[in-house]
Amino acid sequence: MATFLLCSTPVHGHVVPVLTIGRSLVERGHRVLLHTGSRFEQAAADAGLEFRPLRGRADFDDRDPATTLPDRDRHRGLARAQYDIQTLFVKTIPAQHASVRELLAEVRPDAVLTDSAFAGVTPWLFDGSRTSRPPILGVGVTPLTQLGRDVAPGGLGLAPSATPFGRVRNRVLNTLARSVLFRDTQKVAERMFAEIGAGPIDHFAMDVSRAFDRLLQLTVPGFEYPRSDLSPNVRFVGALPPAPGRAGALPDWWHDLSSPGLAGRPIVHVTQGTVDNLDLGRLIRPALEGLADAPVTVVVTLGGRPLDELLRFGPLPANARVAEYLPYDRLLPVTDVVVTNGGYGGVQQSLSAGVPLVVAGDTEDKPEVAARVGWSGAGVDLRTGSPTPEQVQSAVMRLLAHDSYRRRAEEIATEMARYDTLAAIEEQLLRAVARQASAR
Repeated sequence: MATFLLCSTPVHGHVVPVLTIGRSLVERGHRVLLHTGSRFEQAAADAGLEFRPLRGRADFDDRDPATTLPDRDRHRGLARAQYDIQTLFVKTIPAQHASVRELLAEVRPDAVLTDSAFAGVTPWLFDGSRTSRPPILGVGVTPLTQLGRDVAPGGLGLAPSATPFGRVRNRVLNTLARSVLFRDTQKVAERMFAEIGAGPIDHFAMDVSRAFDRLLQLTVPGFEYPRSDLSPNVRFVGALPPAPGRAGALPDWWHDLSSPGLAGRPIVHVTQGTVDNLDLGRLIRPALEGLADAPVTVVVTLGGRPLDELLRFGPLPANARVAEYLPYDRLLPVTDVVVTNGGYGGVQQSLSAGVPLVVAGDTEDKPEVAARVGWSGAGVDLRTGSPTPEQVQSAVMRLLAHDSYRRRAEEIATEMARYDTLAAIEEQLLRAVARQASAR
């Protein structure tokens, strides 16, 4: 049995995969501690994990953007992305680093596994202390962000290109990303490092993936941009399985999907995820309006928002069914198309079920997720977070009319099925522990 410390930024889409990994490690006989925001304490207990809360600025609640990101509405486009990154992931470095340092002394874990955006561990990744600290592995819960000659920098939503012209484009944009586009974020990161007494950083704050002892990317090569200079520490481990649905979790209308009136009609699932869903008028309402007269059944999940918030826009179309949550292990096998704002985990689960997607996302990492859906051929990138009803309808009908999208999604599903993701993560952790013991 080994002792593992799992750390995560307290954002739902980051914590949930780390929880899934932690639960599996406990079931395999290991001691696991979860270090994240205090709001996830009960979830950790339910998964059988020991819990240690983050403190200070690092312990925020992503469900309350008015408090967590109070000035967000003052920014647009790239400036908003920088504001989000700086507030949630960079300015929290000192508090994260201090609490992890205490836990390393108290618990003495055999290895540390963090979500790839948990920047509080980065000072140890660059200070040359590899043999005097436990192995630190990252788990890629967002699209791989790694500068390279074949790809543009993350955040721009650009497809890769290894042509001579494309490599010139990438080189220019990669230089601009550090020196111009994300210069303010780089300066904030440098101040945070100085605050904790770490040496000056000579790396790009938006590109630390190659510094982890191992980066375990939660996808397959078929859904990630090819890189001829991919860092050798990266391992693709497949997609995490959906959490099993709770008994009694299905709504009363679930059996309508197989009723004579609806049976045989394609099922289109629409979701805005669990974080970027405060304004249901951005995607869910346009999707309902655009598909109201289409020969499909629209199944909507609200990510925990109450139904009354959706009904503010008017009555539901006759072909719509709505729930706050639905278990994906029951929903995806009967779904023909997923319409989503591009949460990375949900997209991976849809693809693992062979379901093509329509993606409309423009916050956090969602433009990069959407771009990969379009590039892979498994769906349509609408290149906006607020599509019109006509845009949604056109994209859904396109996916239903052309089998190529479904075939490509199924090819990715076949590739994902070759991976035992949770076993692979345990294996990589234990290998890192063994390498550390040998080095010492």
